[in-house]
Amino acid sequence: MPVSDQGSPAGNARKSLGLRDIAKLAGVSHQTVSRVLNDHPNTSAATRAKVMKVVEENNYRPSRVARALATSRHQRIGVVVEGVGQAGPASTLRSIESAAFSRDYTVSTLSVGDGLTVSEAAEHLMDHGVDGLIVIAPRVVTVRRLLERKLQLPYVVVNAERPEAASTVSVDQFDGARQAVSHLLDAGHRVIMHIAGPLDWADARARERGWRDTLVANGAPVVEPVAGDWTPDSGYAAVARVLAQKDCTAVFAANDQMALGLIHGLHDAGVRVPQDMSVVGFDDLPESAHYLPPLTTIRQDFAALGSSAVGSLLDQVEHPGREVPGVRVRPRLVVRSSTGRPRS
Repeated sequence: MPVSDQGSPAGNARKSLGLRDIAKLAGVSHQTVSRVLNDHPNTSAATRAKVMKVVEENNYRPSRVARALATSRHQRIGVVVEGVGQAGPASTLRSIESAAFSRDYTVSTLSVGDGLTVSEAAEHLMDHGVDGLIVIAPRVVTVRRLLERKLQLPYVVVNAERPEAASTVSVDQFDGARQAVSHLLDAGHRVIMHIAGPLDWADARARERGWRDTLVANGAPVVEPVAGDWTPDSGYAAVARVLAQKDCTAVFAANDQMALGLIHGLHDAGVRVPQDMSVVGFDDLPESAHYLPPLTTIRQDFAALGSSAVGSLLDQVEHPGREVPGVRVRPRLVVRSSTGRPRS
């Protein structure tokens, strides 16, 4: 029976409803209520249903402090993020926050940079009470330093490379690049240049490798990639190199922002997209559908990435010692108007 909202003392009882109140209303011990709320396996389906009926009727939400004392958990995930100013890490962070919220966890975040190292950030979060860490570490050296730290709590690394000593989740960057280049090859392009991201980023390495290997596998020539830095300015600057390659009819840019700069530069040089040059990006930023022309790109499923990262971490938190396999999230090609068949 629900606790009444009318009068006293019933009205007061609702305001201060606690674990023992729920136990009394359900006709069970408070230890049984605790086991049900913490999803303990040693409770019968009938008991679980009886307790949850009372919980739902009274809109009961257990105190986080009480839960932490009962389970030795803080219901908090620490996130160390590198490159938060870039679209990929920022989108990954937002998806982790959403996934954690859905599991009734809060998130504490620290950004690496400006003198703060990954080890210092991890140490700070651990000192302030987290159940585990998710490290968004796009740079290869960051993962290496993290593994040297030998963290003494569960953690997951979001990175395109998969070191043996860490549980990792990532979007399959290699496969995304393969899809992009295959799309251009299928349209009839042969000389496909690449504007690469900084090659100390694992994502950039995987995209460059996917571009190169797909060309080689299809017997297409490989032209030395143009070095970019993720910014539209570096895409704009790449135009001179692209146009110097006279037989080039298509470009795969390692992110949408560099693709935007490239399209701008090609327009200024009198080169039409896609009539004279096809362009593919990577990320599918919200504004990519509104470029002129709308950009063909590779969409990363950040919602799936965040959910996988949180799920992998909480598997470790809730089942200590369990081996958690790495997760690869498959991206997909989104075809828009920036690509077409080469001129004959």
